[in-house]
Amino acid sequence: MADFEQAFSNTLGFEGGYSNHPADRGGETYRGIARTYFPNWAGWPIIDRLKRSARFPGNLAGHAKLKQAVRQFYLDYFWNPLKGDEIKDQAVAMELFDSAVNMGTRRGVRFLQQALNLLNRNQKNYQDLIVDGDSGPKTLGTLHTLLRKDRSNRHLLKMMNLLQGRHYTRIMEKNPGQEVFARGWLKRVELELG
Repeated sequence: MADFEQAFSNTLGFEGGYSNHPADRGGETYRGIARTYFPNWAGWPIIDRLKRSARFPGNLAGHAKLKQAVRQFYLDYFWNPLKGDEIKDQAVAMELFDSAVNMGTRRGVRFLQQALNLLNRNQKNYQDLIVDGDSGPKTLGTLHTLLRKDRSNRHLLKMMNLLQGRHYTRIMEKNPGQEVFARGWLKRVELELG
């Protein structure tokens, strides 16, 4: 079964520290947690207190309670709803988790469901899933069927990344002001070519 700590560590490698970029629709953000979307997160009162220091934002990195609040947030809002502990492939769990963190749990699961549907050989391997963004028993069962039949996660991971990359492209096409985030987003799209 997949390990949360490994997925969490990987995703934090993409998430910066504190930022308040004017083009970021999430507004003030710490470790990928956007205040606009999660105003009641337990870490915001800690950050607000630490802002009074001349060492801000450097003083955030070593704060133990803030570090624990970040970990608990990712566990509660992303890993547990994805049922990450039930996924038998660590790389797939990590990809799903990171996509969910970056663009929402339901969208991340929809990418997984779409990829599974596109890889089922016209329903010869298994029936199409309803693409509803719900990480339920049918989605997880279908995921494990694909992994068993393919004996590899390679095609699934590539397909999930293609869908993720297409999503980023559409965001930037609709709003060119978001191009400032292109390089950071593309770091999250790991396509193994060859």
